[in-house]
Amino acid sequence: MPISLHHLRDGWAVCHDGAWAEIDHTLADLLAMPVDRARAAVEAASRVRFRPGPTLPPLDRQEVWAAGVTYRRSRDGRREESGHGSLYEHVYTGERPEIFFKASPWRVVGDGEAVGIRADSGWDVPEAEVGLVLNAAGEVFGYTLGNDMSSRSIEGENPLYLPQAKIYDRACAVGPAIVPIWSAGPGPFDIGLRVLRDGRTAYAATTSTSAMARSFEDLAGWLFRALSFPAGAVLLTGTGMVPDVDFSVRPGDTVEITSAELGTLTNPVIEVGEIG
Repeated sequence: MPISLHHLRDGWAVCHDGAWAEIDHTLADLLAMPVDRARAAVEAASRVRFRPGPTLPPLDRQEVWAAGVTYRRSRDGRREESGHGSLYEHVYTGERPEIFFKASPWRVVGDGEAVGIRADSGWDVPEAEVGLVLNAAGEVFGYTLGNDMSSRSIEGENPLYLPQAKIYDRACAVGPAIVPIWSAGPGPFDIGLRVLRDGRTAYAATTSTSAMARSFEDLAGWLFRALSFPAGAVLLTGTGMVPDVDFSVRPGDTVEITSAELGTLTNPVIEVGEIG
């Protein structure tokens, strides 16, 4: 089993083969170090017998950013929802990727917590993604799963509405843990997405990060070109699973994102905000 880092209410812990160890460092501490030093700190954690309590999203001081149109299916989905097909084709094939701010750490929800859809949007989807946990030097420290909830109706109306379609309360879920790069390897990773409704599967799809048009290192490099992250950052890498135009998530649904290497992130769906 891979090593995983978990954010508990009273600190951070490492799990390896079912054995738990308390670690004296925060994630911000680890991401301020080079990867080899952070690995040594993780592996030096003292194993103790304890039963971990509820977990928090696996970040502390890290912003969450996201990349878009990194899969062909994402490009096609953007075309479906808008009349700006050439714009998204340029983003998909251009040198510079689409990278946008997604969430402050206090706005991120974790495994088991509710994600939201906007009350003023009628067409909403989850976006299942691999998240890169990047250190202060822009190196990949590890991976996690992310759900970049998105209002297709708002973004489809006008691409300049992207922040409103992407950034709102409960629009970002991350978890359940961080798997360090030395445990998970460089990928690629298979990802599955299911939307459960009334106990049945309303939507299901799978993809692999091998289908991405850009590499993890390329996306991280662009994020760090003119931005500094002393405590590190999380970068969601885009989705390769976009439901057809006749599907929208609803309050009461449950979104389940799975990866054999990175675990399972599960979140019920609620409505947030109000109609003005």
